[in-house]
Amino acid sequence: MSSQQLRKEIERRRTFAIISHPDAGKTTLTEKLLLYAGMIRTAGMVHARKTQSHTSSDWMKMEQERGISITASAMQFEYKDVIINVLDTPGHQDFSEDTYRTLTAADCAVMVIDAASGVENQTRKLFQVCRMRGIPILTFINKMDLPGREPLDLITEVEEVLGIQASPLHWPVGSGEDFVGVVELATNEVLVFEPAAQKGSKPVEVRRVPIKEALEGDVIPDHIKSKFEEDLELIREAGNPFDYDLFLAGELTPVFFGSALTNFGVEPFFDSFAELAPMPRPREATDAGGEAIKVMPDDETFSAFVFKVQANMDLRHRDSMAYLRVCSGRFQRDISVKNSRMDKPVRLSRSHNMFGGERTTLEVAYPGDIVGVVNPGAFVIGDSISEKGEIEFKPLPKFPPEVVARLRPKDVMKRKAFEKGMKQFRAEGAVLILDAYKQPQSEPLVAAVGPLQFEVLKFRLETEYNVTTEMEILPYTRGAWLIGDPEKFQTPSSVLLAVDATDQVIMLYTRDWERNHALELNDDSYQLKDFIE
Repeated sequence: MSSQQLRKEIERRRTFAIISHPDAGKTTLTEKLLLYAGMIRTAGMVHARKTQSHTSSDWMKMEQERGISITASAMQFEYKDVIINVLDTPGHQDFSEDTYRTLTAADCAVMVIDAASGVENQTRKLFQVCRMRGIPILTFINKMDLPGREPLDLITEVEEVLGIQASPLHWPVGSGEDFVGVVELATNEVLVFEPAAQKGSKPVEVRRVPIKEALEGDVIPDHIKSKFEEDLELIREAGNPFDYDLFLAGELTPVFFGSALTNFGVEPFFDSFAELAPMPRPREATDAGGEAIKVMPDDETFSAFVFKVQANMDLRHRDSMAYLRVCSGRFQRDISVKNSRMDKPVRLSRSHNMFGGERTTLEVAYPGDIVGVVNPGAFVIGDSISEKGEIEFKPLPKFPPEVVARLRPKDVMKRKAFEKGMKQFRAEGAVLILDAYKQPQSEPLVAAVGPLQFEVLKFRLETEYNVTTEMEILPYTRGAWLIGDPEKFQTPSSVLLAVDATDQVIMLYTRDWERNHALELNDDSYQLKDFIE
């Protein structure tokens, strides 16, 4: 393949993650992107009735039952001449580690904000991860069809709470029952949305009307015209002008308004996204000699990293899938690569494109694409792979747990199935599965950011491995990664040292004084880190 053809494919790619606080509407927005891309004929509601379909990105049975996203999912499709790779992430804070890792595979993010709630706690956390990674962000203020806060107040809050400039590219015409459209500020046109009888399950008709004509006619309800004109004049005079370089640098976010439920404002947002979102960018890595390098997307040598491992997506297959983010070159099915961690060749013969829980054989992929490969135990989260095996990408972040428990099967005859499941979940990294340091025969410990992860673990052990478990919650509510030789590290009797799947030692504790005392008991060569990147 010529370098010119490779660059052409790269320029078409848009790889992004959707982030939000729970219930802000991000999974619904993902579903509407599929609808407008022609991938589905009817959008399924997140809280579907028995007669409705479930959202395409929520493939796990527990997700469908609860109406929440539990695990990150990846889908690829074409939207108006660009190739979209969308990473739908869990919004619930208990699954934030999965979200943080998934963000490392994205080139930009869409931040969904509830118009009534504004910037919420989980939104702030996810935004900081994006900022840490230099990920550009587009903002979609959702639920404009419901009673909510003033758009100007929401813009101000985005700027003050997140510390980023906000530049509206669309401005809402009304809100709640009066939400009839948005002004496209660049063209001075009102995009008027025609309500559909299907109530969001089908695309809506959009009519473009010059703003002067809209104000003089009956497009805008009379009782909101005055307020609308005042706000529009204020945002034009005092708002931040859009600067594409500042957006790419993560210092400015373009802002859009709409309702993912009714589809009002959705298609204009997607069109703007396809135009503004960056194509795949260079990736930080080290070479065989440990020197820092940048891996360029148009480098013809194939490279990628593993950001997610998921087992049993289809219980008929009973296999494990490793998700690869392609960083450079051209992936071709049956390619032989080296895993830098193991330094031995692996043939990627069973490669797939993922659409929710469905898989189709994937022959080729390019930088920005997400490739699912059947994982015969060759890959773990964070692995770097390439044709030459000389690239090590920036490590994926590790976060400290806030809840810890001991897990065991209720039926001792199910021990073998239990151990098989725990081995798989350890590889997935959705929860930390730990062994007490120097106690290899003890029951495994499970540690997580939030208790809902434990419910998912027990649910999956029962549904995927037919193992019912009992859980003992332990008192540890904090963890810190130990930097230094654990053999000589002295600790208070109330803390516990444990080892993760990569042999990294973590100290589990309950109170701050325990951490401080542990550092006092040892010399300055030791460190305790809350976060490892």
